Amino acid sequence: MFKRIDNNNYEPEESYQDFDATELYCPRCKQAVPVRKRLLLILSSGEKYDYTCIFCGTSVGEKISSKPKQSLIF
Repeated sequence: MFKRIDNNNYEPEESYQDFDATELYCPRCKQAVPVRKRLLLILSSGEKYDYTCIFCGTSVGEKISSKPKQSLIF
């Protein structure tokens, strides 16, 4: 088949920055349901979000997104 050539110059590209959930499992509804993303906290390391079920309002997950490093230009 195909042979992989290792040239030690390979740097993987970042193909994505961040994911947002559209559906998660709700233990109260007992099925995967659409969710709402709500900002809970703004931290020095990023932002904390809570995912809630759109039908019953149960919290079904959370996420902390890190801030991209900002370079200062003078």
